Amino acid sequence: MPGPIQSIERAAAVLRLLARGSGRLGIGDIAGALDLAKPTAHGILRTLQGVGFVEQDPATGKYQLGAALLHLGTSYLDANELRSRAINWADALAARTGESVRIGAPVDGAVVVVHHVFRPDNTEQALELGELLPPHATALGKVLLAYDTDLAATVRGSELAPLTHRTLVDRTVLARALAVVRQAGWAGDTEEFRSGEAGIAAPIRAPGGLVVGAIGITGRVDRLCDAQLRHRQALVGYVLDAARAVSRDLGAPH
Repeated sequence: MPGPIQSIERAAAVLRLLARGSGRLGIGDIAGALDLAKPTAHGILRTLQGVGFVEQDPATGKYQLGAALLHLGTSYLDANELRSRAINWADALAARTGESVRIGAPVDGAVVVVHHVFRPDNTEQALELGELLPPHATALGKVLLAYDTDLAATVRGSELAPLTHRTLVDRTVLARALAVVRQAGWAGDTEEFRSGEAGIAAPIRAPGGLVVGAIGITGRVDRLCDAQLRHRQALVGYVLDAARAVSRDLGAPH
């Protein structure tokens, strides 16, 4: 049997992105969200436009679903399905790193913890399942902000609350940090949400490359970072491995 056709997977990801967000996105937004080169994204959009699945606003140049596409099913993963697919890998990541593991998903303009694995040291810990995380101040949130245009639009319209003295509250600084996330493929935070706590997270992708969630670890700064507050590369590698494993199980391209 022949394998999947990458161009069709990418076209499907573009349609899902337009269906779940505000409905009108520029080519830069689409390319950034799907980690595509702009010429590649433009070629996909031009093809979809040719068959009527996508329309371009002549005034703004932004794209939206076309009239020929009467209904696009909500085929992107919901939070419960994401949790069920990732649960075994989350347990393995906690065992491998010795740290707490959380899986986050974008829900109604917020970042929600859909699964939480306790740190495997038998200490007393609080379950964070269902907790809303500040997107600008957590590693999970930064990953989703970097790739989810709907979440990014919500954050642009709200105040960046200073939760600690290290929280990124300058929008220009945050934008630069998110560009680094897209380039590196992972995000970190150091005492930006809670004093004494750090985090590392990486994106979970569905078929076509669409980011549907993030998986990451949290723990004491001295465990996750070195003396210069740089995130330990061994731990970054473990998080990236887990994110890739979940993504493979979801059918994302290698």
